Amino acid sequence: MADPNPLASVSLSLASALSWGGGDFSGGVAAKKINTFQVVAVAHGTGLVLVLALALLRGEVFPGQHAMLWGAYAGIAGSVGLASLYRGLAVGKMGIVGPVAAVVTAALPVVYGIHMQGAPKMLQLAGFAVAAVGIVLISKPERAAGVPKGLGLAVLAGLGFGGFLICINRAGNTGVYWPLVAARVVSVVFMVVLLAMNKRDKVGSAGMWGLMMLAGALDTAGNALFVMATQVGRLDVAAVLSSLYPASTVLLARFILHEKLNALQTAGMVAALAAIPMIAG
Repeated sequence: MADPNPLASVSLSLASALSWGGGDFSGGVAAKKINTFQVVAVAHGTGLVLVLALALLRGEVFPGQHAMLWGAYAGIAGSVGLASLYRGLAVGKMGIVGPVAAVVTAALPVVYGIHMQGAPKMLQLAGFAVAAVGIVLISKPERAAGVPKGLGLAVLAGLGFGGFLICINRAGNTGVYWPLVAARVVSVVFMVVLLAMNKRDKVGSAGMWGLMMLAGALDTAGNALFVMATQVGRLDVAAVLSSLYPASTVLLARFILHEKLNALQTAGMVAALAAIPMIAG
C-alpha cells in the first residue's frame, strides 16, 4: 500500500459514491423498460472499453496473474450485484432499495476486516444496530400487501457489491485499471450468456442506450476511484464511505421521478444512511 493519506482516501471514496449513485440511477431507469441483463451487459461493455483505453493510454504495467484472477472474481460478484440492484430499482422504490443495498455493501468489508484485523470498535457495533433498525423500518409494508418490492434484490445486490469490494482489494496495489479490465471482461461475458438464454430481451430506444452507456461510464469511474482510495487508505473506511452512493440516487429519484416514502420508511432510510459512517468507526 502507498503511504496512508486519510484526506485523499476520504475524498476519493466520496467521489466514488457520487459517481456510483448517478450510475445506479441511470441504470435503474433503463432497467424499468429494458431487460436487466442487457442493461448490465451494455453498461459493463462501455466500462470495459473505458478501462482498457485508460490502461493503455496511461501505460499501466500489467499486474500479473494474481491480480487479474481476483479481478475476475470481482467481476462475477459485481455483475450479480449490479443486475440485482438494477432489477430492484426497476421494480421497487429507489429510496428503499438503494439504502438497504448500501448497508449490506458496507457491512461485508467490515466483517472481512474483523477476520483479518480483529474486532471492530464500539461505534461500529452501534452502527450495525442502527442499520438493523433502519432495515426493519424500511421493510414496513406500504399497505397490507407485505414488504416493499425489491427488498430481497437489494440484499443480494449488497452481497454482490461487498464481494466485489473485497475481491478488487485482494487484487493488490500494483495497478488500478488492469484488474478492472479483468472484472469487466468476465461480467460482460456472464451477462451476454444470461441475455442469450433470456427470451424477453428488448433492444430499446436510442435514449435507453444513452442511459445504459452513461450508467457504465459512471459505474466504471466509481470503481476506479474506489481502487485508488483503498491504495491510500483502509479498505473498510473506503468501502463504507463509498457506500453512501444511495444519497445521490435517492435525491435524483426524488426530484426527477417524484418518488415519495411514508414516514416510517423515511426514518428507516435516514437510519440506514446514518449507520454507514458509524460502521466506519
